[in-house]
Amino acid sequence: MRADIQEILLDEEALEKRVSELGAKISEEYDGMNPILIGILKGSGIFLSDLMRKITIPMEIDFLKASSYGSSAQSSGVVQLENDLSVDVRGRTIILVEDIVDTGNTLKYLLERFASLGAVEVKVCSLLNKAGRREQNVVADYIGFEIPDAFVVGYGLDFAQKYRNLPYIGILKKEIYQYRPKK
Repeated sequence: MRADIQEILLDEEALEKRVSELGAKISEEYDGMNPILIGILKGSGIFLSDLMRKITIPMEIDFLKASSYGSSAQSSGVVQLENDLSVDVRGRTIILVEDIVDTGNTLKYLLERFASLGAVEVKVCSLLNKAGRREQNVVADYIGFEIPDAFVVGYGLDFAQKYRNLPYIGILKKEIYQYRPKK
């Protein structure tokens, strides 16, 4: 898999340091509360696991699966909700945990959905922010790293369900994800 990576953008040490900082900040800002961390599957799984171990206050977790990418390298713009929450969010504080905010399509959909379900507050904690690709006017409240407009994989992020298990975040070589018609 390493041969498919053009460049390691964020190594294990940088990820661990920043996740610890985010956990400390969330712990401080939500002291005395019991927020629900909601991981957006599948990409946020590793990030959420590491983040919640750095949070020192009571909290709950849940997951949902939503995507606008499918197996493509480009967002379709249409958000698909494949599985939903197992908890009632009415009157609760939610922290959506995302692997990356890119176009903002998924995030906009989820923010509107949780507001309609009666959540008191919905904040967003995203490991990565790719502001240059934004199609929707959404902002993450907690951001791990600003990254360039490159296709990244690793630490939970994938291309066609591969590369999630890389312990770092790397830029995938273009020839791996670019469509080439058969001759």
